[in-house]
Amino acid sequence: MATLTGRTIAVPETRELDVFTAMLERRGATVLRCPLVAILDAPDPKPILEWLHAFIAGSCDDLILLTGEGLRRLLSCIDKNEPSLREPFVQRLGAVRKITRGPKPARALRELGLKPEIAAESPTTQGVIDSLRAENLQGRKVGVQLYGAEPNLPLMEFLQSAGAQVLTVAPYVYADKLADDAVRDLMQKMAAGSVDIIAFTSTPQVERLFSVGPLELVRAAFEKTEVAAIGPVVADALKRHDIPVRLMPEDSFFMKPLTTAIEQGIGTRNDNGES
Repeated sequence: MATLTGRTIAVPETRELDVFTAMLERRGATVLRCPLVAILDAPDPKPILEWLHAFIAGSCDDLILLTGEGLRRLLSCIDKNEPSLREPFVQRLGAVRKITRGPKPARALRELGLKPEIAAESPTTQGVIDSLRAENLQGRKVGVQLYGAEPNLPLMEFLQSAGAQVLTVAPYVYADKLADDAVRDLMQKMAAGSVDIIAFTSTPQVERLFSVGPLELVRAAFEKTEVAAIGPVVADALKRHDIPVRLMPEDSFFMKPLTTAIEQGIGTRNDNGES
């Protein structure tokens, strides 16, 4: 059923742009493709390989996986630079206690035949912290796979205050995808009322809009456009900028549930915004 016919939806996603776009188009939406950021391998593989060698040698008792992308990029770094590390890495990964922030790193582990020992109830940094509060971390060596170049200071401070030794690795970075002029063009379309909804799937997409600005244009864009977020991490990033999120999956934070949330929230509304 074409529940989104007549709706224009801006999609800032990059990695799964085609998948997300197809889901929306099958429901009748007109999709405005606007990939705001790209995910790239970290420019220097040396510190990642050093971390991997130390990890395989037993430097970590626990490993916190914040993203599925991070685990896949670690494996990609191995395959591109030192393939002989793959088997011992996966073996060591099976031996350590694994803590996941949400369903995506858990899914990446399942691809290797593994599963987390501790899964955060809420797929956020605070969720990870809450899941570890009852654990004795004194003297434990905890590896943390970061997302992008974000140092995640709240998590670092919690682990260190709990007596853990923290060993971080950052296997990928975010880079600008669209030129600034194209980002401003997107915001002008939003401010003109040409976009019914913008669907965010990562926090760097949010920050990119605000970094390009100008702020008056960003505010005008959001005043005219409904906002969807794939999950609470992205919603929190929007709320920090005073942008309300009305459309979000309740408990499964992937593209398909996001599409369903958009359908249920906007697909049944008429042109006057009434249900």
